[in-house]
Amino acid sequence: MLLKKIRHMMLAITGVIVIFSTGVQAKDEKMTIGAIYLDTQGYYAGVRWGVQDSADKAGGKIGIIETNAQGDVSKESSFIDTMIARDVSAVVLSAVSTNGSVRAIKRAHEANIPVICYNTCINEKGVDKYVYAYLVGDPYEFGKKLGNSAADYFIEKKITEPTIAVINCEAFEVCVQRRKGFEDALKAKVPGMKIVANQEGTVLDKAISVGEKLLISFGKVDAIFGESGGATLGAVKAVRNQNKIGQTVVFGSDMTTEIAQELANRQVLQAVVDISGKKMGALAFVQVMSAINRQPVAQKVVQVPIDLYATTQSATDWLVTHKDGLP
Repeated sequence: MLLKKIRHMMLAITGVIVIFSTGVQAKDEKMTIGAIYLDTQGYYAGVRWGVQDSADKAGGKIGIIETNAQGDVSKESSFIDTMIARDVSAVVLSAVSTNGSVRAIKRAHEANIPVICYNTCINEKGVDKYVYAYLVGDPYEFGKKLGNSAADYFIEKKITEPTIAVINCEAFEVCVQRRKGFEDALKAKVPGMKIVANQEGTVLDKAISVGEKLLISFGKVDAIFGESGGATLGAVKAVRNQNKIGQTVVFGSDMTTEIAQELANRQVLQAVVDISGKKMGALAFVQVMSAINRQPVAQKVVQVPIDLYATTQSATDWLVTHKDGLP
């Protein structure tokens, strides 16, 4: 039910513009920001909460206009144009495309509207030119933490040549870097490891389908690495659907209530690396306020904490501290 509630929360802002009032009138354009959430995965519900909670704590000084891009660069572009027309004080977003989002962000920059990226952004050149700040947990280190955890698992199980399938989100550069970190860390400790497949499956339903096909096609798959929350949960469900419990394990990304529950029982899911959506939203808001106050940014790329959950207790603790289901 919590998962459905989170999905409904994100779908409620899909394809529409919503004004979240924090005590100022929507007409007060000087103190209004635009917020764009990349898709309807639970992570972005956590980000939204972090942004809104921070706005509440700002004492009613900031209004928020928000939308969900649904992974569509044209929707993202259209919303940014609307924000330019509204002359908002800042735009905060997880960019849809490394290159495809550049033009819209450039337009905002040229309209003297600071842009704050979180989680995903445009290419490095574009960040340097058009972005006030980019908040991200180092994706290579993200993958490395999980790769080390996977290596420890295989060493304990005395599996010297594990076969790994990847369900990816590599339309985004951060996911490519997650995989590179995972591979490098795992190979350093378990040099006999082998990636036998790497296929896209960010959305849950597709990830389940991809995972099942991989398990059927390759027969022996010791583990699946899910590069995103949807990929992780899809991999777990695929293992269950194909009756591979005890044969194939999953190492995943991005905590949600259902993922934490799977980690708590440890039948399939063995470890998850996560960057809290709530924390990300709160930290993004700090950068928004700095941008509105025209404070010079000390460091354009801002690193955010990366957490590893690799025990039943850590998953149980996460569930206790995230009773609202928001990551």
